[in-house]
Amino acid sequence: MKWTMKPLGPIQTNCYILEDETTRKAIIIDPGESFSIIQQHISQNDLKPIAVLLTHAHFDHIGALDDVRSAWHIPSYLHKAEQDWMMDPDKNGSSRFPIIEPMRISPVEHLIHQEQHLSIGPFECEVFETPGHSPGSVSYYFSEDHIIFSGDALFNGSIGRTDLFGGNQEQLLASINDRLLTLPDETIVAPGHGVTTTIQKEKSTNPFLT
Repeated sequence: MKWTMKPLGPIQTNCYILEDETTRKAIIIDPGESFSIIQQHISQNDLKPIAVLLTHAHFDHIGALDDVRSAWHIPSYLHKAEQDWMMDPDKNGSSRFPIIEPMRISPVEHLIHQEQHLSIGPFECEVFETPGHSPGSVSYYFSEDHIIFSGDALFNGSIGRTDLFGGNQEQLLASINDRLLTLPDETIVAPGHGVTTTIQKEKSTNPFLT
């Protein structure tokens, strides 16, 4: 599996485009904004999107979702705890940012009800429930590729904020310690903002965890 990071929008939220090099099928993780950038990458690389995975439903992670689904007629996945956030600007946070129009996004096609294995076309991953930044935050672990897409749970040298609606720092720290830091040290952490890191590095140097 090949993957590409695309920082999008005013908060530079990382959208990830995963591609299977044999079939050219692709999965899009967190299409937060700037649909034209996503579309350009898909077109230039002759990819065939088949699904959208959302780590959570904050506005900067879902902003281009309707455009993505309309362009390629593909389903999206989100944890059930945030199913009503898509249409609620107060919950998805768009009402808190003056530069953002209040955001109302169509409901997702697939709700994640628990930790599970996902098989979508040629892609296989494990869904971990990692709440704390938000109640329905999840992380997607691709074990064969040694990478986890952690959303806004764990960052390079930091952790997600917990002062937004539904945030809980104690819960977030438990999620990180119980679900993320137990992964192999060499696992790449692909976060919702900023640069990638590894589990080993965060165990050793993250000031919120040491």
